[in-house]
Amino acid sequence: MELSRRTFTALAGTAALGLALAGSGGAATGAHGPRGVPTGPPPPPPSADGKRHRIGHDRYSLLVDGRRLVLWSGELHPFRLPSPSLWRDVLQKLRAGGCNAVSVPVPWNYHSPAPGTYDFTGVRDLDLFLTMAAEERLYVILRPGPYLGSADLDAGGLPGWLTAAEGRARTADPRYLRHVDEWLSAVNRIAVRHLFTAGGGTVLLYQFEDGSGVSIGDPAGRAYLTHLYDKARADRIDVPLFHADGRFDEGGTGRLTPSFVAAAAGGAADPWGGATSGGKGYAEVRRTHDAAHERRDHLTSLAAGATVHNVRVAFGGTSWGWLPSPGVYTSYDYGAAITEGRRPTPKLAALQQLGHLLRTVPDLARLDPAKEVRAEDGRLKVRHLANPDTGAQVYVLHNDSEEPVDSMLPDTGIDVPVTVGARDAKLLVTGLELGRRKLAYSTAQPMLNTTVGRQDIALFTGRRGETAQVALDCDTEPVTNRLDDEPGWSYDRGRLNVVVPLGVGGLSRVLVEGGDSETPMVLLFADDATALHLWPYETPSGSLLVHGPALLRSVTLRGSTAHLVGDHVGRMGLEVWAPRGITAVTWNGQPVRTRVSRAGSLVMERLMPDVPEVRLPALKGWRRQAENPESGVDFDDSAWPAADLTSSHSTTPVPEGGPVLFADDYGFHHGDVWYRGRFEDTRGVESVSLSYSTGTQGLLMAWLDGRPLGTHRMPVPDEDTADRGTWTATASFDVPEKRRERGPHVLSVLVRPMQHDGDERAEDTHKAARGLVAVEFGGRSRSVEWRIQGATAPDRVRGPLNNGGLYGEREGWHLPGFDDREWRTAEFPREVRRQGVTWCRTGFRLDVPTDVDASIGLTIDDDPERAYRVQIFLNGWNMGQYINDVGPQHTFVLPNGILRTRGTNTLALAVLSDGTTPSGPRDVRLTLLGAVRGGVPVEAVDSPGRRPGR
Repeated sequence: MELSRRTFTALAGTAALGLALAGSGGAATGAHGPRGVPTGPPPPPPSADGKRHRIGHDRYSLLVDGRRLVLWSGELHPFRLPSPSLWRDVLQKLRAGGCNAVSVPVPWNYHSPAPGTYDFTGVRDLDLFLTMAAEERLYVILRPGPYLGSADLDAGGLPGWLTAAEGRARTADPRYLRHVDEWLSAVNRIAVRHLFTAGGGTVLLYQFEDGSGVSIGDPAGRAYLTHLYDKARADRIDVPLFHADGRFDEGGTGRLTPSFVAAAAGGAADPWGGATSGGKGYAEVRRTHDAAHERRDHLTSLAAGATVHNVRVAFGGTSWGWLPSPGVYTSYDYGAAITEGRRPTPKLAALQQLGHLLRTVPDLARLDPAKEVRAEDGRLKVRHLANPDTGAQVYVLHNDSEEPVDSMLPDTGIDVPVTVGARDAKLLVTGLELGRRKLAYSTAQPMLNTTVGRQDIALFTGRRGETAQVALDCDTEPVTNRLDDEPGWSYDRGRLNVVVPLGVGGLSRVLVEGGDSETPMVLLFADDATALHLWPYETPSGSLLVHGPALLRSVTLRGSTAHLVGDHVGRMGLEVWAPRGITAVTWNGQPVRTRVSRAGSLVMERLMPDVPEVRLPALKGWRRQAENPESGVDFDDSAWPAADLTSSHSTTPVPEGGPVLFADDYGFHHGDVWYRGRFEDTRGVESVSLSYSTGTQGLLMAWLDGRPLGTHRMPVPDEDTADRGTWTATASFDVPEKRRERGPHVLSVLVRPMQHDGDERAEDTHKAARGLVAVEFGGRSRSVEWRIQGATAPDRVRGPLNNGGLYGEREGWHLPGFDDREWRTAEFPREVRRQGVTWCRTGFRLDVPTDVDASIGLTIDDDPERAYRVQIFLNGWNMGQYINDVGPQHTFVLPNGILRTRGTNTLALAVLSDGTTPSGPRDVRLTLLGAVRGGVPVEAVDSPGRRPGR
């Protein structure tokens, strides 16, 4: 977790760096904005409203149009969800889950297949994503790099072609900056149309660079970062700018700034083999980084004064194709609050509860450290803060022990013991204005403080099995009614005490009327599971609170009707607290019969229907075809580029006297690469040694005159090597005596380079060679003429990261529409031992009901002793790589849009086997990962078939 004070600097005629606030047309106030802004309501949810907006700050928080804003952001990687319709689905889940902002990295390599070429169409449509974010009323933190090391991308997001270009990356080298300026110009032309300051969109913050390798404290780093800063300003980016290392100064002004958590860990990346997860995958990461873990981290940040907070990541997605960094496998689920299959998890409770609390309790936007408080039980650590305007007292409690702790908190006004679960945390408030009443104390964390219609609503949450005790200061005894069986209450000497066991019977309601206020108050109590069915929503006509559905996506008020859109699972009820004048409800376009409850809500008289069954077909009718003709003596490689360069910009030295064999130098940056070397006479040649360099889990296969010599694989990483980005090895193979003969010979080599290292320390490590490095013959040296072949020109729709250099990929075997009728039929499990590649193809049809959002995956299972790997192509899209004897991933998410949920699909598997064991696969099946009634409309993602003329 990153917890450092970010610098907010006014442009004000200087070139100072940091989180810089500056405006166009007087739109932003910067550090010269309003002084002493009191605690008050936050700004309304943002939109592309066409109006000018002011952005300022003081030492407590951002100030938007003169109001305090606590920014509560979740990071989303649109490039890991290659179906633009589904971006809206996740954005709506983030907003419903308490976020008021989304952080968005924009990878250079994803958009730039070649120097000077930038693609922002289709699944790369940044303009569309920013438009959606504004429509969903979320602020945006835009992160265009150029370097994005924390996003676990190939080369840290630097484009493949840059690995073979002049100039040192992440420095002020003008040869590098020339490319950087082109890239940022392309991004900024889009971003400037969506800036919140001008009302064109909701881009509120802009981060340049990433990682700790470039520091403002270093003169070279300062020169580079100054250039990026100046470039953004020159491109009319007038929102606050910041850099990830957090060590910028304010140009000597001495101004105090808000605290900024740019990368609160929302989980963890898991490497090949599962060193992070103990080989169990992201389910285990989510277990160890659970909701309690999230609460500890987030509340630690809040207690330290952080009011700009970004969870990295809230949704991870899929590292499809050759997108990921060497250190991660295809799934980038991350153990996040929302799964790779777009399913909310119990972890979302931590985000949701704190997000809505920060939005509806403005006291938390302005806190100072207060008098030290010690719990009676020393295992409980207390951080005490106070709002200087309202007098509200905030206590952040941490329990780092392995068992729940009950303790009194002396000198806090909390008169009863407080419980904090094992390795958990809790935020408590005293002296807080709840609507028109005052909270004396609570042992449960508040989640919501709002007014709906003619009544105030306060919601308190906690862990199942805990007891919530809430005390309201009431000089005059109110009329109190428990509306459910679980709550109890008493009034004594000016204080109303309410006691509720959490998690018993679902949502508990208590109605408080009269006393010190004429406005009724509804007190609501929920455990975490129940809270994940409570959805606040703001409309121009006032706030709503909806209880029951699995998700509330949107609310539209027309006349006296609230039109609700959302998801539900199973036979659910529906309860709506709505603004005055709302007397009717629709759900997903259908009228709902309701009655008015004693709590002032509209309650559905019946239950929603269940989710219809989603039936998945068995995968049958497989056809197969062996490939790698490149290993044969007679294969025609005359059109392949000659590998005859003598110098390289790589950080890997070129072997003395040898040609450059590095794949990047010949324009092959992603996927498999073939080499064919021709030489004369193998008499006296006893062995061949092939030195090669790859990312994690790279491999090499070799053939001499079409006969296999063998396979070499890089080792599975452990905890000590999981972060290693480049792996090098020398594979030595004996030359059989019967092959030691005069005459022409062909040495064929297939290398799977995996991905490029990042450049975290700005040392050009992304330029380390991929592919062959050197070749030596044992017994007698030979002169070899090399040719090389990798991926063909990038697919115009799927982009440069989709395809590699396998024969089947170059010939379109992975594409829908390819005619495989002449291929042999195939049955699983396969028992063939063969070094090389075999393709398997089939088709299947889905008929998912139109009102059901089903997440579907492809699962591959086999004996873990079998040594093979599979590239998975769905309708031509490379959805990832399975390594049977490494793991831990077995199920691959197939995103709707690429997956035709009501139509025909083509599945192609490229199986690469080393020949030492029977090949696979054994079991290949579709898996239902979850289904709800609802979802968002999904447009089919373009999936072109076999290229014309092929």
